[in-house]
Amino acid sequence: MSSLLIVNANIVNEGQIVEADVLIRDGRIAALGKHLSAPGVAVLDAAGRHLLPGMIDDQVHFREPGMTHKADMATESRAAVAGGITSFMDMPNTIPNTLTLAILNDKKQLAAGRAAGNYAFYLGASNDNLEAIKALNPKDACGIKVFMGASTGNMLVDDPEVLEQIFTHAPTLLAAHCEDTPTIMENEESYRSIYGDNIPFNLHPTIRSEAACYKSSSMAMELAKRCGTRLHILHISTAKEAEMFSDIALKDKRITAEACVHFLHFADEDYASKGALIKCNPAIKTAEDRAGIIQALLDGRLDVIGTDHAPHTWEEKHNPSYFKAPSGLPLVQHALPLVLEHYQDGIFTLEFIVEKTSHAVAEMFNIKERGYIREGYWADLVLVDLETPFISTHANSLSKCGWTPFDGHEFRSSIAATLVNGQLVWQDGKLLDVAPVGMALEFER
Repeated sequence: MSSLLIVNANIVNEGQIVEADVLIRDGRIAALGKHLSAPGVAVLDAAGRHLLPGMIDDQVHFREPGMTHKADMATESRAAVAGGITSFMDMPNTIPNTLTLAILNDKKQLAAGRAAGNYAFYLGASNDNLEAIKALNPKDACGIKVFMGASTGNMLVDDPEVLEQIFTHAPTLLAAHCEDTPTIMENEESYRSIYGDNIPFNLHPTIRSEAACYKSSSMAMELAKRCGTRLHILHISTAKEAEMFSDIALKDKRITAEACVHFLHFADEDYASKGALIKCNPAIKTAEDRAGIIQALLDGRLDVIGTDHAPHTWEEKHNPSYFKAPSGLPLVQHALPLVLEHYQDGIFTLEFIVEKTSHAVAEMFNIKERGYIREGYWADLVLVDLETPFISTHANSLSKCGWTPFDGHEFRSSIAATLVNGQLVWQDGKLLDVAPVGMALEFER
């Protein structure tokens, strides 16, 4: 691995902003300080821009194996580093579902040598793979994913006895998708009787309702408390749910929760212009819910910010049938720029953004030597430019699906450079022609 000296940076790390230089050798941060020198080493002048630890995305769907016509490890990880994400954790609802230790290992092999960012994978839970869950070495997966509500694929765990066993025996963090399926199905049938298959997409948050989310999330929390489970609830979409969580210090929590970037940006009025392009599960809900999620992040009740990146092709998304247009949208390329919009609005500080996108994720998942700008840690870094805007378009989308829900939107901040394991992979609006350097994340458990 080559060496690099980053000079004149405003380093945002561990609750403070400090002017300093960073010397990188062999993929790791060798030194931090002012006026560093390293004769013969290439120099990157940050020119006063802000250097952050790379975002660690705790929830992506990169679609490989089985759905590579819409995404794969190589394409989506390249889009991710363009969006400031240096590490990602991929979900198990692929084809086949990641329900065995063998398939989990196969996915690691698919990423090795092809992923532009660092990677880890969830083992999925189902009604019939309890023994695989019990046999999982906690260091071999970022967590276990349980669908407590149908979403994409056939991984709904709807047997109460099995669910309690999974919560009791999960050897690592259990990440849950929480929506109550009977409530959703009742709502679907009610609207199908009126509209047939062509239900207006603006009714999606009424079908996948606040009640469906709250019923499932509250049940998961009660079950986790009873079973002593380390529970992480994904993509909170309602203010009512957000209010359930504790604001105690992260290190003292057994139950944590995630906010996703699209729930910080969109609200139900956007269905009028975006339609199925912003159809996702759980559904984007009201402006009041969006405000409640943002406030819960600020209060410490919600702990991390992820993406739930879930691409589908343009053709799939434009199916006129409500039931056939799939849920999910591409998000990784605009991850940090989306969060930085809240900095530009004076809502989030840079230190807060780093906490929610990197530090807290590393702590929650016990990730080894990443998530901070510290000597000896891997050099996963993002240089952000708070004064150079850019316009997102379908044409400059890097995701394999070839479109973005932000077409025509001007972001007020941009990603000037991204480094993964000390290697520059994105600079000045371009992917660099370098071999993929992503590594498997290691966990201290």
